[in-house]
Amino acid sequence: MSEKLGKIEHHLIEQLISTKCGYQRNEVIAGAQFGVDVSVIDLPGDVALALTSDPLSLIPSLGLQESAWLSVHLMANDMATTGYAPMYGQFVLNLPSSFSKNDFKVYWEYIHKFCSEIKIAITGGHTGFIEGQNSSIAGGGTLVTVAPKNKILLSKSAKSGNAILVTKSCAISSAAILAMSFPETVKKKAGIEIFQYACNSFYHTSSLQDALIAVGENNEYSNVTAMHDVTEGGVLGAIYELAIASNNGAVIYNNKLPIAEVQAEICTIFGLDPRYCIGAGSMIITCEKEASDEVVARLAKRNIPCVEVGELCEKKNGITLVENDEKSDLKYFEEDPYWAAFFNALKEGWK
Repeated sequence: MSEKLGKIEHHLIEQLISTKCGYQRNEVIAGAQFGVDVSVIDLPGDVALALTSDPLSLIPSLGLQESAWLSVHLMANDMATTGYAPMYGQFVLNLPSSFSKNDFKVYWEYIHKFCSEIKIAITGGHTGFIEGQNSSIAGGGTLVTVAPKNKILLSKSAKSGNAILVTKSCAISSAAILAMSFPETVKKKAGIEIFQYACNSFYHTSSLQDALIAVGENNEYSNVTAMHDVTEGGVLGAIYELAIASNNGAVIYNNKLPIAEVQAEICTIFGLDPRYCIGAGSMIITCEKEASDEVVARLAKRNIPCVEVGELCEKKNGITLVENDEKSDLKYFEEDPYWAAFFNALKEGWK
């Protein structure tokens, strides 16, 4: 299949998965699709079931608390794109055989804590210890919610002419994890202050509140049309995915992309372009063009930065990036450069 690290490539999703998803049930409103964060199943009445799945993290260089945070909140970010918070969770843990029972106790207590904080009921799963399991991925999880079917947002629902908004900054999670994994290097090259800010930003990697504030506590703001959380491929990759999923083109203005000083500094150390690397914590929001300022203001009231970076257009116009008044086709990288940067730093013995 592929020797690349990270998500399976777009063309392989289309070739191997999208047309081979088991029995076709009419109640599946939204199934497996590139650039769509959740699946939706029609239920009796006026509600639907939304589901999303993701790997669970176990990263020794970060710690048990931080790994549990990523396990819960990266899944919750996906569900947030519907405009609703997750309600139920299933967790499958395939833990290293060397993982002590005491460490498991600590890890699971944090899973419980973080789920409780955002009102997720853990309803089941599977837990086991596996010989030879040395990955930073400790299994997988699924989050579920039930919501009014006519109000659930999907990234494929964005419309041509919609404004494209981005919350917070590019490369939040990449910068935070790299700083925490290679503290001596980052302190030496960027200084203690940047290091501390980068570490503190780790707990900004949730975009659940970004989404819920954008649509309103009671999902009352219908001028938000779609959302897509930022993961592999960064902010530009997420915009590309949303445009493809919604069958649109897009124009993105490079000088409007939010890149905070901390994320820029860390990415420079590791030779990364912050626009294209893993950026959990940021949310892509599309809305009716005339509502852009209103959505930005709504988020600003809750101290969440948000900027308009472009707009969707007809598919025939392509997905383009405007830099220095020159327009070019937006590049989409199948492999996030973060992975190479992380493993190269390990190979070089960075501390």
